[in-house]
Amino acid sequence: MALPQRGRFNPRFNRQPEPEHRINDRIRVPQVRLVGDNVTVGVYPVEEARKMAIQQELDLVEISPNADPPVCKIIDYKKFLYEKKRKEKEMKANAKQSEVKEIRFTPGTDDHDFDFKAKHAEKFLKDGNKVKAYVQFKGRAIMFQDRGQLLLLKFAERLAEVGVLEGLPKMEGKRMLAMFAPKPNKKKEAKPEKI
Repeated sequence: MALPQRGRFNPRFNRQPEPEHRINDRIRVPQVRLVGDNVTVGVYPVEEARKMAIQQELDLVEISPNADPPVCKIIDYKKFLYEKKRKEKEMKANAKQSEVKEIRFTPGTDDHDFDFKAKHAEKFLKDGNKVKAYVQFKGRAIMFQDRGQLLLLKFAERLAEVGVLEGLPKMEGKRMLAMFAPKPNKKKEAKPEKI
């Protein structure tokens, strides 16, 4: 088998990507349902729908191929794809990624440090992030697991207004962990005024 020469067309390597929707001549059904602003909504033979698209210098685009008959629109296909990509990009930008913030304690954490860390945790939860609080045991401090558990439960009590404890504190190696998720915001219903 001879290898293709440089610069010559080889259909194996020069394939165009398949369009996302079937358009114009790729629509191979006897009739379609036309919808949109610039047409009378109804069922038309596919040839008539193509002629209407050509007259308007636009594309016949299959929007819903699984319907019976398939639903088509007469639109500028490139503009349609551009708008679709722009909307997807906007939605992606608006979707906020939540992070997991860590707060570390030791079994001997004093009240001032506890309050300081609790304020930070409240801020993280209000911003919509999860909080992973843990008590780190070093050396002989492992004997004071009950102190660690009490500390985390006290922390959960402190965060009850803004966060929810996802499970009881548990040991993982030399750490006792507790996860907190932000409380879902419930919209307050407006109460009717009494006259």
